Amino acid sequence: MTLKTSTDKDIIEYLLYAERDAHEVIKITDEHSELTISQAYELQDGLLERRLKEKNTKTAGIKLGLTSKAKQKMMGVNESIYGYLHADMLAYEWEPIRFSELIHPKVEPEIAFLIGEDIQGENITEEDILRGTKYVAPALEIIDSRYKDFRFKLVDVIADNCSSAKFIIGSKLVLPESLDLGNIGMVMSKNGYVEQTSSSAAVLEHPLKAMVWAARSLAKRGRGFKKGDIVLSGAMSEAITINAGDSVIAAFDGLGVVSISVSE
Repeated sequence: MTLKTSTDKDIIEYLLYAERDAHEVIKITDEHSELTISQAYELQDGLLERRLKEKNTKTAGIKLGLTSKAKQKMMGVNESIYGYLHADMLAYEWEPIRFSELIHPKVEPEIAFLIGEDIQGENITEEDILRGTKYVAPALEIIDSRYKDFRFKLVDVIADNCSSAKFIIGSKLVLPESLDLGNIGMVMSKNGYVEQTSSSAAVLEHPLKAMVWAARSLAKRGRGFKKGDIVLSGAMSEAITINAGDSVIAAFDGLGVVSISVSE
């Protein structure tokens, strides 16, 4: 990797420090404008390896990003991105998220796929995804970019593990074949007021399409979905900002409800 003034190790430490200290930093492309998408994923790998050791945690799954065509157009790209979920990122409905541990968090509603068998290959189909998925569940993801004002370019966000911070899985587990996964309505409210309404069709027109894209993309790097993985298939609506004292509830047709609260 060729960089102007520092190594990939320096960049990884720069991003990790921002998370540890819960403070925003200037995006890395301000100094390293030549970074490619491939290099960004290498940086992501390095960051995740360091994080696993520092947090004494393990990989819990994968999250998809930029699964909205509107967001892709805004970013000037025509492809989604992916990052990884770690076990220490898992939060619970009954335990408030601590705002002081985050920088400028936002929350997104998602459909979680709970993987029941390994899924890997560049020719994976929607049928393969359905067959390999044990359950689907309602989910919320807390995204928390390390970058100032939550502004970044594509390679910045990939290197930053796609802004992954926390995720919450609802208590209702549903067999994927029992639902029309491409037509699940969703209403997300904050402090009793509706903030977002949407449909699962917002996720690359169908969450299974997003899952296929992810499986095929991972296969190009010799990876895939593993049995036991939790995969967040992409945001169903725009993210909403959360602060200390807020509570958020997302209700999904056929999938039930998932909620979070935020403490100081």
